[in-house]
Parts: sequence; C-alpha cells; structure tokens
Amino acid sequence: MAIPDSPRPVAIVTGASRGIGRACALALAGAGFDVLLNDAAGTEDRDLLDGVAQEIAAAGASALPFPADVADLRLHQPMIDAARARWGRIDCLVNNAGVGALQRGDLLEVTPESFDRCLNINTRALFFLTQAVARRLLAQGELGGRHRSIVNITSSNAHAVSISRGEYCVSKCASSMTTKLFALRLAPAGIGVYEIRPGIIETRMTEPVKERYDKLVGGGGVPMGRWGSAADVASTVRCMAEGRLPYTVGQAVTIDGGLTMPHF
Repeated sequence: MAIPDSPRPVAIVTGASRGIGRACALALAGAGFDVLLNDAAGTEDRDLLDGVAQEIAAAGASALPFPADVADLRLHQPMIDAARARWGRIDCLVNNAGVGALQRGDLLEVTPESFDRCLNINTRALFFLTQAVARRLLAQGELGGRHRSIVNITSSNAHAVSISRGEYCVSKCASSMTTKLFALRLAPAGIGVYEIRPGIIETRMTEPVKERYDKLVGGGGVPMGRWGSAADVASTVRCMAEGRLPYTVGQAVTIDGGLTMPHF
C-alpha cells in the first residue's frame, strides 16, 4: 500500500535530545514541520528524546524519536524509512550530531582514538547521511511547493584554528567541504544545502570550558559581548529549512557574535 504524503513538511534532526539539536527540532515544529528526532541509543538520550517529542506534541506538531548511533551507517536507511513510514515524505535534514575532542591539549599528543571518534561522527556520518537523504529527496521530488534542504551544523573551527583540539577542527573543516560538494550536486534540483558555523554557544558541550570562555566573551573576544544560545542557531536553521535563502548555494552562516571576524 502506498504511503500517503503528509501535507506537512518533515524534518530529520540528529543530536536532537539537547542543546542545539533540541532547539532546532522545536523551532522547526514551530514552523509547521513534523520531526524525526535522532540521538544516541543510551537510556539518558532515549528519555531526553521522549521529552522533546512531548514538547513538540504540545506545540501541535508530530514527533518520532529514533535512537541510533549516526556513526553506524547501517542505521541511516532505517531512520529514513521510519520517517517515510510515519509521514510519507522528508523535506529537511539537520545534521547536528557531533562530538568534541576526548581531551583538549597539546596537538602533539592527539590520539588516534580521539581523531577517529571526531571523524567518524562529525564527518563520516554527516557525509553518508547527507548522501542517503539526498537520494531520497531527489527520488521524492518537491511536494506541495515545499523547499527541500540539508543543513549541516559545523563550527567556527571549520575556519578558525584551535590547536588544543586539532582533531575536532579537522573534522569540522571536512564537514564544511562536504556542504559545498553536496550543494553543487543538488543545486540543479533546487535542493538547498547549507552550513551553520556556531561559535561559543552555551550547551553541555561547552560546560567544561565555561570559565575560559567567560573570560573570552567578557574580555572583548566576542564583540556582541555575550554567549550564543541554541535558539540563536535554531532561528537560522528554520530560515534555511523554510527556503528563505533563495538563490544561494552552499551558503555558510557564522553565528558567533563576531568571534571569528578579524578585528582589533
């Protein structure tokens, strides 16, 4: 039996249990999207995903938690199939799942384990999930005039060098190039592929270095004079998903309060 197409657009958001991913999922739900919520399969992540799903339901949208490790490429197609079985369509992918270096420190002490972890999740998983969703978007076509999009959350370290976490920088730089590659490949079909480079965003990932970043923000390193919030990132994701960046290809938007803008 054919799956009926939902009249509402559908988004897949990875790393959706907390922080930027959660904010993106809620922002898209507010924009009229139904959302498949992905994060790791641990008990805490499952519980948090269920909580986000409840928030989305309270906002009048529909959500489907799908706990899975995005680094396991075998789970990408089942995730896509789950969204299609529930709603009959996919309109947006937000590649937000990511990890930092296992330990910040001397570049000369980076371990293969930390390097591989960053590349496997931040780069390899992003590349192949983008590939799988791109195939689906092309086969599906545009439905109801809805914009189709892929949004990759990278980092200000896709551009700015941080030698205390070199493996992270390498992974985000590669993800930035992945955005450009797929943007050119999908441009003829009208599918927007975008990149967002967050700076110092207040999330659980930045908690261990809060004191250091407080000094940087307060000392003029961030011209806007404040930390960024997950909502700052999510508002731009919503803009991209809604197709409000027409006639752009591979657009990268830096959300860092001026952190990486050359200034003196």
